Amino acid sequence: MYFSDEEVSFVGEDIAEAYDCWGMFFDRSANFKRVGIGTILVSKIGQHYPVSTKLRFPCTNNMIEYEACIIGLNLAIDINIQELLVIGDSDLLIYQVQGEWATKNTKILPHLYHVKGLIKRLTKIEFKHVLRIQNEFADALATLSSMIQHPEKNFIDPILVRIHSQPVYCAHVDE
Repeated sequence: MYFSDEEVSFVGEDIAEAYDCWGMFFDRSANFKRVGIGTILVSKIGQHYPVSTKLRFPCTNNMIEYEACIIGLNLAIDINIQELLVIGDSDLLIYQVQGEWATKNTKILPHLYHVKGLIKRLTKIEFKHVLRIQNEFADALATLSSMIQHPEKNFIDPILVRIHSQPVYCAHVDE
């Protein structure tokens, strides 16, 4: 079977590396009954702070994208980030927030106004649209949250994601 490598041309490139400030990735996932969002804040030194949230209210796909962005912006404001690069694969959200696209959709307008209000609380903010494949970590968090049956009243502890450059058993062998 042949697999095209069209979507692999950016492997190894971290789009947040080229910026001098915090980055925020966001995405949404929706299936026939469940909705999840994922947001990751990335510090200047590359430390990742992921958040995965399940939504339990009716909303459109565009509303879900705004919810993901809002959760990330709130987190950034809560930890006193002043300069932020917001990265997402929702061209609608990115271009609406930048004022390049207008909307009269009454379901989206409150979300758009809320994002614009949050933006005013930051010193510097930039929005960047990327391809979905470049937003895969946020997409994975959103998908995970949408698929898992979360307990009604329980909090799920954070998930630690580590990258190993050698097999785990090598770390436990005495010299």
